[in-house]
Amino acid sequence: MSISIAVDAMGGDHGVSVTVPASLKALSKFSDISIVLVGQQALIEKELAKHQYDASRIKVHHAEQVVEMDELPSKALRNKRQSSMRLALNLVKDDEANACVSAGNTGALMAVSKFVLKTLPGIDRPAICTSMPTMKGHVHVLDLGANVGADGESLAQFAIMGSVLAKAVDNNANPRVGLLNIGEEEIKGHQRIKDANEILKNSKINYIGYVEGDEIYKGDVDIVSCDGFDGNVALKASEGVAKMISFYLKEAFNKNLLTKLVALISYPVLKAFKEKVDPRRYNGASFLGLRKIVIKSHGGADAFSFYHAIAEARLEVIKNVPDLIAHEVKALLDTQSVVEKASQANTEQQA
Repeated sequence: MSISIAVDAMGGDHGVSVTVPASLKALSKFSDISIVLVGQQALIEKELAKHQYDASRIKVHHAEQVVEMDELPSKALRNKRQSSMRLALNLVKDDEANACVSAGNTGALMAVSKFVLKTLPGIDRPAICTSMPTMKGHVHVLDLGANVGADGESLAQFAIMGSVLAKAVDNNANPRVGLLNIGEEEIKGHQRIKDANEILKNSKINYIGYVEGDEIYKGDVDIVSCDGFDGNVALKASEGVAKMISFYLKEAFNKNLLTKLVALISYPVLKAFKEKVDPRRYNGASFLGLRKIVIKSHGGADAFSFYHAIAEARLEVIKNVPDLIAHEVKALLDTQSVVEKASQANTEQQA
């Protein structure tokens, strides 16, 4: 299988100094991919000249414009039709690439992706999904900011899409799915969460009910569905806690000569801990619900981190994630239709 990945080479805080080396690393790692670097040709070729690579597996697609990191999504959609982001997505739309990877403006990328690629049948809102480390592995959390105020049906769709993703990329035959809530009791939470709970009870996924914030990291749930506002807060809070722990560890180990010696002895343990929770290894958020594959890298990603986003794109192409989601969402809609008809018939009979 030959996989082509369109890379928005200009996106993110660092542009070609990150996207080009990361793309070349991906080419050296995976023999089944080729990459199209989309952006300002002169800058891309200048960066390519610093490296050795197989020219037959990489192309440069020139783009006149760049979507800025602070640019309004509506402006990017209307006025940046020749941007590296838009042209990379166009390549996917036209089947010249199998997936798009960008570290650019999240809001703009979502808006342009929805416009260019469209959503799958039955999907109201695409969701941003990423994996986070837990005590027993990792968990997929969605939505992480694309949808604020998502209703019950959307939350149920997020859960279904997350379940499909976990089955595909983790080879998990029966992933456990939970709804993020302020308690496990069914009387708690917003009405939209209660509505999603009722829908998921009648679905075919392995739905385990409500989960609280601390349960995200215990490893007893594989997918957590939530509103974009809640998911983004949970993600940013976890990143902040990780930075705080790192800060206090460094401060404690540098306190005096003895603590520095302890740090030296503990180095293998500390290194293993750092690798386990390193957010760079979990870079690459999926825009689930679109007809094609789009992967969002963190804007501040380095080359190692951006490489992992490309790797995620490759894996989702191999697993054909959009088609799997379309199939599962259709099954959910069919189930809802049966339940609604039965409820209506029961109401009419009682009347």
